[in-house]
Amino acid sequence: MNFSLETVLWLVMLIPSITFHEFMHGYAAYLLGDPTAKNAGRLTLNPIKSIDPFGSVVLPLLMFFSHGPIFGYAKPVPYNPMYFKNLRQGELITGFAGPAANLFLALVGAALAWVGALLSPLSPALGSALQLVGGVLTLANLVLMFFNLIPIPPLDGSSIVPIFLPDSMLRGWYGIQRYSFVILIALIFLLPVVIPSFNPIGWYLDHTAIAVINVILPPSTLGML
Repeated sequence: MNFSLETVLWLVMLIPSITFHEFMHGYAAYLLGDPTAKNAGRLTLNPIKSIDPFGSVVLPLLMFFSHGPIFGYAKPVPYNPMYFKNLRQGELITGFAGPAANLFLALVGAALAWVGALLSPLSPALGSALQLVGGVLTLANLVLMFFNLIPIPPLDGSSIVPIFLPDSMLRGWYGIQRYSFVILIALIFLLPVVIPSFNPIGWYLDHTAIAVINVILPPSTLGML
């Protein structure tokens, strides 16, 4: 992949997408009675508050240069599950609020792409611009959503695990999350090196995000991505 307009758009759209993702985590926790994010000044859509040097900048560039799917993450919004009246339910709602935010942005992008496809016969330049922006917005957010739904720490999909754990195992589960960054890096970078023919993240995204993209975007938009 070379640096193209599509690639630049992808990298640019990652920042607001992951910022909105993290904001919704904090907002969901706030609605459930947890003021931690608000008190820390993180209940905001200001991307400067959410940018993580590695996850928001270095990781997307590493994925680009390694010819892998480009994704990233923001500085996690802090929350305290002890504020939740129902800890397991609160964890689940807070965890899935982020991917839900990405799904919303993906649908907005798909709507823009369809509007662009319909306008193209009347205004080719405007129609093409809307399709490109909408298509990249959709693809970026579907990749972020499905990547974060993987049920391993620190990804949002891991929030479903406490539902199935007895109280005696919860402390151990939260202890594992201290090593979550190492687990994530091993899954993304080390496993494909150890087993070159095995790229679980790429295979998973091909069968989730890419499969959905092929259904919800106009054929003319798909040709631009």
